[in-house]
Amino acid sequence: MKADLHIHSNCSDGSDNALELPKILKDAGVDIFALTDHDTVEGCRQLENFEFIRGIELTSKCKDIKCHILGYGIDINNPELNALIEKGKKLRRQKLETRIKYLKEVHNFEFTPEELDWLYTRKSVVKTHLANVLVKRGLAEDNVSAMKKYLDSCKTGNTRFDGIEAINAIISAGGVPVWAHPLGGEGESHMSAEEFLPRLKIMIECGIQGLECYYSRYNTQETEFLLKCANENNLLISGGSDYHGTNKDIPAGMLNITADKLTIVERLQAVSAD
Repeated sequence: MKADLHIHSNCSDGSDNALELPKILKDAGVDIFALTDHDTVEGCRQLENFEFIRGIELTSKCKDIKCHILGYGIDINNPELNALIEKGKKLRRQKLETRIKYLKEVHNFEFTPEELDWLYTRKSVVKTHLANVLVKRGLAEDNVSAMKKYLDSCKTGNTRFDGIEAINAIISAGGVPVWAHPLGGEGESHMSAEEFLPRLKIMIECGIQGLECYYSRYNTQETEFLLKCANENNLLISGGSDYHGTNKDIPAGMLNITADKLTIVERLQAVSAD
């Protein structure tokens, strides 16, 4: 059984409609998947008649550590989690307004009314959405270069969830909190062991229960290091591609990982059986 526990739909910053994902992933050889959109469960609601792992990826900050926390096996109707999601919508709107203002003042770029309407009606607006508009306008070849040239230098302040608050909301919803791409995510430099281990200690103190050891941007050495850290600290092992459709150059099913390598799958299956 092949598993991919890090998938995004267009309810956040993926390009695929949530209802298209089961077939896309099945065709790619993926048997078990988790939908983990950024700070929203709208895609999970759309897939309520499908068999999959209900998840979320919360944009957080644990003490001084900027991180993304995956929540697996969540009750998407949990009041505490949904209150956090509503709070996140306000934070993202604040960040969006800051970036729109920055593009106008620094780069003399203004969105059309139609583009603004599209941005404001997204369930979870992220930097990728603005970058895609810049690409369509011919200002960059792809969204990664668009973000680097026009958006990465924009200071938006702290619009992240408190990490402990995010972890507690996931646990309250019956889920398992896992540190996503812990050595560094898309476009970030990867941490050394010396940089990572003190951060891991803090994340464990904050309540993290697992590590995303298998990740599309990690090499074999990095994966083996994370597996060692997970085993030594009794943390669950997760893995996912971070598939975003055409918004990232990550093909569906590229990790080709069997579910037996991911201890979190066994945990989730046990909870489901109970």
